[in-house]
Amino acid sequence: MRPLRRHCRHGIACATSGPVSFAGTSYTLPMAPAVVVVIFTVLEGRLSVLLIERAAEPCQGEWALPGGLLQANETLDGAASRKLQDETGLTDVFLEQLYSFDATDEGNAGIVVAYFALLPAAQARLRRELEWRPAWHALRDLESLAFENERILEYARERLRNKLAYTNVAYSFLPRRFTLRELQGVYEAILEEPVDKRNFRRRMVGLGIVRATNETRKEGAHRPARLYEFSS
Repeated sequence: MRPLRRHCRHGIACATSGPVSFAGTSYTLPMAPAVVVVIFTVLEGRLSVLLIERAAEPCQGEWALPGGLLQANETLDGAASRKLQDETGLTDVFLEQLYSFDATDEGNAGIVVAYFALLPAAQARLRRELEWRPAWHALRDLESLAFENERILEYARERLRNKLAYTNVAYSFLPRRFTLRELQGVYEAILEEPVDKRNFRRRMVGLGIVRATNETRKEGAHRPARLYEFSS
């Protein structure tokens, strides 16, 4: 992914609840933290992220990650699940807290709690009736984002790459049963580089990461491909 240029710098988590005084010193208390969700999928062989086009100021007309302020009596996990469902209508997908980021807006401090979610391509449908126009964007084509979302997105991409090395997180992008070609495509999309086919298949099958099923799938003019599933 190319380095992203920063445009609008207003922080989405920087609204405040007003000044208070303690021991003769005035302080400005921040409101509830903002919750942002980085939603990834793999479309046409490319790692893609869900962005929304801002319908109002600040940063009207610019692309940003889905997010908003924590509501009263709402947990952080609950807020992240709400934003995910708002954009995709989905709840039963991989969702994990990513990190907490400081944000500032004209001197007022705030906190952004970021999550990331992973969707199979077959579930990457968007709710088109929303006024903020959600859309999928390939990471390698992005040039700029509103607020300071580029640092959150880059952190999420690195977390995903790291998890790929020691977990079977790739299953979150695939149907329950898949071909080795589809699995390799997910790895290549996340790593943004080719993977040697022979070594990849030897590792996946030889180390017991995936196991063959009795099912096959016809792909174009090629002979039916064996379907696999993750061992755990």
